[in-house]
Amino acid sequence: MNLIDFSTSPISLLPPIVALTLAILTRKVLVSLGVGIILGAILLNSYSVINAATYVGEKVSAVFVEDGGLNTWNMSIVGFLLLLGMTTALLTLSGGTRAFAEWAQSRVKSKRGSKLLAAFLGVFIFVDDYFNSLAVGAISRPVTDRFYVSRAKLAYILDSTAAPMCVVMPASSWGAYIMTIIGGILVSHGITEYSALGAYLRLVPMNFYAIFALLMVFAVAWFGLDIGKMREHEIAASQGRGFDNDAETDLKEAHEIDEELDIRESEKGKVSDLVLPIVALIIATVASMLYTGAQALAADGKAFNFLGAFENTNVGTSLIYGGLVGLAVALFTVLKQGLALVEIARTLWIGAKSMFGAILILVFAWTIGSVIGDMKTGSYLSTMAQGNIDSHWLPVILFLLSGLMAFSTGTSWGTFGIMLPIAGDMAGATDIALMLPMLSAVLAGSVFGDHCSPISDTTILSSTGARCNHIDHVATQLPYALAVALVSCIGFVALGMTASVTLSLAAASAAFIVVCAVFSWMSKSKRVSLQKA
Repeated sequence: MNLIDFSTSPISLLPPIVALTLAILTRKVLVSLGVGIILGAILLNSYSVINAATYVGEKVSAVFVEDGGLNTWNMSIVGFLLLLGMTTALLTLSGGTRAFAEWAQSRVKSKRGSKLLAAFLGVFIFVDDYFNSLAVGAISRPVTDRFYVSRAKLAYILDSTAAPMCVVMPASSWGAYIMTIIGGILVSHGITEYSALGAYLRLVPMNFYAIFALLMVFAVAWFGLDIGKMREHEIAASQGRGFDNDAETDLKEAHEIDEELDIRESEKGKVSDLVLPIVALIIATVASMLYTGAQALAADGKAFNFLGAFENTNVGTSLIYGGLVGLAVALFTVLKQGLALVEIARTLWIGAKSMFGAILILVFAWTIGSVIGDMKTGSYLSTMAQGNIDSHWLPVILFLLSGLMAFSTGTSWGTFGIMLPIAGDMAGATDIALMLPMLSAVLAGSVFGDHCSPISDTTILSSTGARCNHIDHVATQLPYALAVALVSCIGFVALGMTASVTLSLAAASAAFIVVCAVFSWMSKSKRVSLQKA
């Protein structure tokens, strides 16, 4: 099928812009994504409806089948969602969720404490952003609900600790992927002063968006910096509204998830009935990552090493293995209580069904991502980075451009793949000393754009983990993401001008303090008295 090449045309921006605008205005995610997909298909196929329909059919089937076989990456994510949905339902059936909430309520004495619990869990569970959002959401939601923390606030905490934490940790799926790209860039430019791991570690203190996004989460949790739409959701939550999974959610429109789960909670539940399956899931996932990575190393004739295993791991397969172990342990907790098999089977179905909506949105998001790839949106945006510009401004320009690309395409990983090599080539052609600052700007900008994008799969899964309306999550998170982006811009301007990590961190830190002070003033000046749990 011959497709029109839009790599040099601003028309390539049309499908993502239309989809994003409709999603924000109508709050109907599936309809908006569908319009973006159809629009892109028609443009690519010279306005031929028949060819466009064939093209869409091929793109949708490619989500499930690739190169004549199963699309293992996509299907492993779908499988993990189903396993996690079933596991979460069993945690409710066993009484473990209720027992943990009661235990936490006796120790977590305030709304602030419940938010900090979710934030700390988000920091410590860093192996993969998908796993982080869903697992931390399952653990934290009963506690934050008890203290009337809004689902939008929980979704913000999940999203703003998942990707920012993963992108600065070498022992994560993100770290492994990024090191692979960076290794190739270093080789192509003949840089031998440091290895891919060494370069990655040097990039961490320059990733201003990740650093200050994490700090913002804790500032919001501790000081109650509720601004804009987030304040409205917190007020509603303090009045006991917004916790029912009903027609409020955009997922219900397609007979998806977020209907009230009719699961009878066992009175025999213990805290261990929640903790053991989650711990087993985490340990099994990490062990599986090391195992699949070790297999890949052995196949290449290389000796095992910890970071090498993470760099070569099969994340999708590892998530499935971890999910199966977590489900098995959760099954054990209900079987040992002697609960009826019919009740267990019914709960498993309810748990699986609860993830259908998230899966449907992901299928649409993957499809529009493929369409955007064919529209060459990334290629068009990347040409904006080329030009006669003072090299000192390149880090901040790359930060903003990567953010725009990730926002438009809904993928930080895709942006990494496109923009990191471009940043490397630009540094090589202008000032090799700016190599690391420019690479760090791409990493930071990609996470920023991904955070703001309604079509990002990580944003969708954070909504899913919190059981929050997806557009509510996007709207409430946006002011915080933009504020951190402003702080990051100041940091990257200072980094480009001074080439000093210390000075640029100091400048960004000063800007962060000012932003927090402004947020504090805004939240206090307009604060409505909230019910204290």
